[in-house]
Amino acid sequence: QVQLVESGGGLVQPGGSLRLSCAASGSAFRIYAMGWYRQAPGKQRELVAYITTGRSTYYADSVKGRFTISRDNAKNTVYLQMNSLKPEDTAVYYCNKFPASANYWGQGTQVTVSS
Repeated sequence: QVQLVESGGGLVQPGGSLRLSCAASGSAFRIYAMGWYRQAPGKQRELVAYITTGRSTYYADSVKGRFTISRDNAKNTVYLQMNSLKPEDTAVYYCNKFPASANYWGQGTQVTVSS
């Protein structure tokens, strides 16, 4: 069983940057592909990016070139570096396994992009 805790969200102006962190408990973390997901008000949760155990990465078209996912297995942590943020990036951001598991959703971290 892995427990995930997201942090690093906040209020940022358009064009700004944030770095999200997802700390995982349990040594099984390193055997999973991990993803970042987000849910904007009134919308379905969507996949933003994922990283495999071999550190291959995938990005949704909407964030490609602006966001970078990475992982530090020694720290059991997955990161999402978000640059050139736009108002449409406003959402609650969650990490989870990839593909996502219903048992692993955390509370998420709110990202608000607004002037």
